[in-house]
Amino acid sequence: MWDQEIRAMGSCHAILAASVLLATVLPAVLVPGFSVYGTHLLWIYCVSTAVTGVSAVVFWLLGVTPPAKKHTVGYKLSRLFRSCLYFFLSCLFFHTVLVLYGAPLIDSALETFSLAVLLTSLTTLRCLCVLGPNVQAWIRVFSRHGAMSVWDTCLQITVACTLVGAWFGAFPIPLDWDRPWQVWPVSCSFGATFGFLTGLFAAPTWIHYHRKQLTYKCK
Repeated sequence: MWDQEIRAMGSCHAILAASVLLATVLPAVLVPGFSVYGTHLLWIYCVSTAVTGVSAVVFWLLGVTPPAKKHTVGYKLSRLFRSCLYFFLSCLFFHTVLVLYGAPLIDSALETFSLAVLLTSLTTLRCLCVLGPNVQAWIRVFSRHGAMSVWDTCLQITVACTLVGAWFGAFPIPLDWDRPWQVWPVSCSFGATFGFLTGLFAAPTWIHYHRKQLTYKCK
């Protein structure tokens, strides 16, 4: 059973990694003047859109997304609205955290918010896809020994890798190298994306080699 889930997870992550690659390559071919440095905000939104769309479809097809308790149209619309609201609030949360960690408050507000959108697409969106708009479930998963499935463990690993990658990406910014990738928030967005891709590979690999040691409580 777990081997099947791990294989499904690996396939899902391969598709997500491919979406990041396509979001980088296709605009360079189709959009005149596109470059990761020169039009960095456009690249951020291309990656965010690709990951958001692919995640929603793939997790739904795999049946990972928790089913709606009610089948009424009103309940489903309410759940969709809450998911969109949580996504927006997550963008505001990450924007606030970035400012508190030293990001420009006014001068580069658009750049900071764009990075917040990217971080939300790579982290919060996965929570919405796997757990739904359920804050209590989010708190459970990210508490100690709170994972109840391999997908919960996967969520812990990918989110941690993404945030750590963004944090490491901030280290080169204050250095006086005068490189184009030191402009805010290029290195942080690169770090977050690289951390996300690392998590996509590391999560199924780690779960596969530690599956005999993993034990989960019943939901």
